[in-house]
Amino acid sequence: MTSAGLIPFRLVDGTLEILIAHPGGPFWARRQEGAWSIVKGEVPSGEDPFDAAVREFREETGWAVAPIDPLPLGEVTQKAGKRILAWAFPAELDPATLAGDPMTLTVRGRAVTFPEIDEVRWCRRAEAERLLNPAQSVYYERLNAALGNRR
Repeated sequence: MTSAGLIPFRLVDGTLEILIAHPGGPFWARRQEGAWSIVKGEVPSGEDPFDAAVREFREETGWAVAPIDPLPLGEVTQKAGKRILAWAFPAELDPATLAGDPMTLTVRGRAVTFPEIDEVRWCRRAEAERLLNPAQSVYYERLNAALGNRR
């Protein structure tokens, strides 16, 4: 399975911050370290991965973005084998305005609806490395290197 995602970034007092997301739902409710992710989603057969990343970002956050000259950050493979492609772009997004589409799952025989993402947060290096899925934490360093090693 391949997913594609976008990583908004900003510089605050010369320090790189990236926007990461916490998955919604009962399975993730109490998980923090290693549970966060870039905003991403599955790439359906025949869809361009970058187009899928933009679509998924809008669906999962409610923010319509049009990254101009996105910075490709390459691919990572997570422990379970999922491949993720990512692109970064500069942005100023307010986490308080997160408004993604809900999803519904059957939990213990009943339908439960919740947001795909229940929280987003701007993070610097140490926090991003602690919270992100370990395979995805490399994206911070790749972006940091591409921007000239800002801390």
